Amino acid sequence: MLQRIDEVERRIREACARSGRSREEVRLIAVTKYVSTKTTIEAVRHGLLQLGENRWQDAQAKWHALQDIDGPAPTWHFIGSLQTNKVKEVVGRFACIHSLDRPSLAKEINRKAEQLGIRVPCLLQVNVSGEDTKHGLQPEEVRGFAATLADLPFIQPAGLMTMAPYEAEPEETRPVFRSLRELRDELNRAAVLPEPLRELSMGMSNDFEIAVEEGATWLRLGTILVGKEEEA
Repeated sequence: MLQRIDEVERRIREACARSGRSREEVRLIAVTKYVSTKTTIEAVRHGLLQLGENRWQDAQAKWHALQDIDGPAPTWHFIGSLQTNKVKEVVGRFACIHSLDRPSLAKEINRKAEQLGIRVPCLLQVNVSGEDTKHGLQPEEVRGFAATLADLPFIQPAGLMTMAPYEAEPEETRPVFRSLRELRDELNRAAVLPEPLRELSMGMSNDFEIAVEEGATWLRLGTILVGKEEEA
């Protein structure tokens, strides 16, 4: 695993250098959905302290196993599509939700966060590519949806998230990532929200260097970083 981590780190640094960015602007989420609890613990011991999971039922055993780990505790990110009836399992356990994409979900996150007395950072998921198989708001819907979040004080809108199509040539994903960055900047110029959106969660194992060059602040890396196992 250390070899994978070192190789990813080298590629991030080179992408930052090409685009004139500081390495500190880009943070890694180790996506552990395809690996076991044992491998997840190994990842944490190697310094991967930001973990991403798509479903609570898959994350549950890992989450509990890591509660009493020696050393720094990891921070969990919910990166999958979130069903409204699963919000109660996620809010309070995951530090950030990367997949806020509809009013009913926003209201339920706000309700549960109010019960717990916390404010939950959320990223608005945008279906930039327009693929039917992907979740998320259409780009033209984001401004109106973001404006409604002002009435939900226990949600902290923190940025935008997208998934690019898988391309054999990663360069072909560049317009998707660029469009998300431009959308974030447009929302900030229009002061749609009281606080500027700072985060761009974009880039996975196949295309993360392009995402870095286009402004990603969170990379969601699974197989390339922690591997993949038949039985997680």
